[in-house]
Amino acid sequence: MCRFPICFLLIGGLCGAQGGSDSQPASSNVRGAEYPRVSSDLRVTFRIKAPQARQVRLQPGGDDNGLGKGPMDMMRGADGVWTVTTPPAVPGFHYYWFLVDGLAVGDPGSETYFGWGKESSGVEVPEKGTDFYAVKDVPHGEVRTRWYYAKTTATWRRAMVYTPPEYDRNARARYPVLYLQHGAGEDERGWTNQGRANFILDNLIAEGRAKPMIVVMEQGYATLLGPVQGSATQGRGTGQSVVFEQVVLNDLIPMIDATYRTRADRDHRAMAGLSMGGGQTLQITLTHLDKFSWIGSFSSPLRTGFDLKTAYNGAFADAAAFTRRVHLLWFGAGTAEERMLKPALAMSEALQQAGIRNVFYQSPGTAHEWQTWRRDLHEFAPLLFQ
Repeated sequence: MCRFPICFLLIGGLCGAQGGSDSQPASSNVRGAEYPRVSSDLRVTFRIKAPQARQVRLQPGGDDNGLGKGPMDMMRGADGVWTVTTPPAVPGFHYYWFLVDGLAVGDPGSETYFGWGKESSGVEVPEKGTDFYAVKDVPHGEVRTRWYYAKTTATWRRAMVYTPPEYDRNARARYPVLYLQHGAGEDERGWTNQGRANFILDNLIAEGRAKPMIVVMEQGYATLLGPVQGSATQGRGTGQSVVFEQVVLNDLIPMIDATYRTRADRDHRAMAGLSMGGGQTLQITLTHLDKFSWIGSFSSPLRTGFDLKTAYNGAFADAAAFTRRVHLLWFGAGTAEERMLKPALAMSEALQQAGIRNVFYQSPGTAHEWQTWRRDLHEFAPLLFQ
């Protein structure tokens, strides 16, 4: 007997293969779950059994997503099963949850992913003709969980570390390192669980398009018990952002260099991130060019009208010196995320006019979502350490 006023049942095969005659269960479903189902025209059908509910709605993860504007009202069947089919979705990974009489609940048919500051449901909508993030018959690297003690915060922290396929076979080799950061509301698991970064790297390395590298993914949040030391400048945050910067510089990088066979110098150290993580990347790298020489900003929350002479502690003040020191400065954004695209494009153009080379990439048709950032990584990684 259910202890709650509403019972949520994984309906699976009991409801039949509906949601379009050519629809298939999403690859992000739990084993055996028939819903969500994705049709060939990319419409997605969601179902949940909540016989005692008065109203059930589908809530995509925010307005800037590929499922459509929500919340979407679901229709109740005679059996207490609520259903809705979305318009054609943008290919890629999308967060969602149900609102059952106003209560936000996960979908029993979906795997869970940490996003929007909680464990959320997610649906994978395949992109026709695209397989750069698919699991292929190529040598695979490993994603290792590394716990370490950070003196900065006096806490234990967890990093996810990708080592390339040859890492354990080639015991004398040392490797460059990419520090890769997630966005707000996500954590260090995001780039592998949602972004499929390990498969992107596996495939690029197997094709000979990317150098074998170590990729470090850490949680982008850090706090101190006492007052935070650090002043705000343009391109530099305060509070938690300053503390995370100290963790990266004083704890994370030394731990990685002491634990893994890295090439521990700035010429072999890169950092990139998406959204919040992209802002953190620019803050950390541009104010510590003695540590990094490869920089990637994916859909970062950039300001317009910045002063090239003073931004990021004057990192851009001497264009010739910057160009000598930085091997790659890379910006990316989706064409459908105007809020991030316009400032990034403006910054890229201003830097070009000032004589500072950079690369700008636009992901066609995608918004502030994982398909944008998968494409970003796929374009960015082959340029590293060349």
